[in-house]
Amino acid sequence: MRGFHSFSAAAFFAKHPGEKLTMSLPDIYCMIISALQWRKNGNTISMLTDSAGAELFSSLGINDIWDEIKVVIPDDLDGIDPIMFWAGGKLLALQQFPAPCAMIDTDFIVWENPDFADKIIAAHEEELMPSVYPDISTFRLKGKVLDDGLDYTTLPLNTAFLYIPDEDFKQYYTSRAIAFMKSAVYGGDYLTYMVFAEQRLLPMLAKRCGVPYTTLLDKDTLFLPQNKYTHLWGAKQQMRDDPEQQELFCKRCRERITNSFPEFNLPGVPPYSVPPLDK
Repeated sequence: MRGFHSFSAAAFFAKHPGEKLTMSLPDIYCMIISALQWRKNGNTISMLTDSAGAELFSSLGINDIWDEIKVVIPDDLDGIDPIMFWAGGKLLALQQFPAPCAMIDTDFIVWENPDFADKIIAAHEEELMPSVYPDISTFRLKGKVLDDGLDYTTLPLNTAFLYIPDEDFKQYYTSRAIAFMKSAVYGGDYLTYMVFAEQRLLPMLAKRCGVPYTTLLDKDTLFLPQNKYTHLWGAKQQMRDDPEQQELFCKRCRERITNSFPEFNLPGVPPYSVPPLDK
């Protein structure tokens, strides 16, 4: 299966103008393992990024973890607000990557391939918590960009992992998500806008089109032990707050890379030191 990571530096530069682009060590190590394990599972993986991202990965000496690196994400996100839609680059990347394909967040590791078939596969469903997924009336939009016939009771789909088998539906989903992002006028919590475009629209559009979907994980058992998938997710904030925990995590990652992927070395990644963390 062809998969891809994506990375956009637009949000970083919007928040830190004039600063040098950085990634935290946990992010770097998880990204490395994510790419190498996906390939070990018999798949291919690309990195779709912008010019700054390509320069960063080259400076880290990790270009070889992917089958290819393509600069396809516009540095300015094609006019999308990079702070409101910090993950907008992944949707621009998905629009350009042909289906069937798997979009994998850089902090998500697939240890065992799922059963790829004719269904969309997302990481897991999420509850419709009003603080994260408010009523549609709370959004400020320029013009009509939401289709009629959407079922707003549909549970959102977390897209830390997203497999889409059909090109026509992929184009429909990404075009509607991008239209929403470009029409949005800030009027509340940034998070609610981003997750609507990325995670709430997806299953509503799928239901509207009669496209079936499933998930890797059950939302009610997310924190129970399992060994097929790893999502760094909230642990990143814990490591930002606890350098000792971060150092231990990075040590374990280096050991995993050495033991599981001996053909790969880490020429540009410092062993355990802590660079400036992304906030």
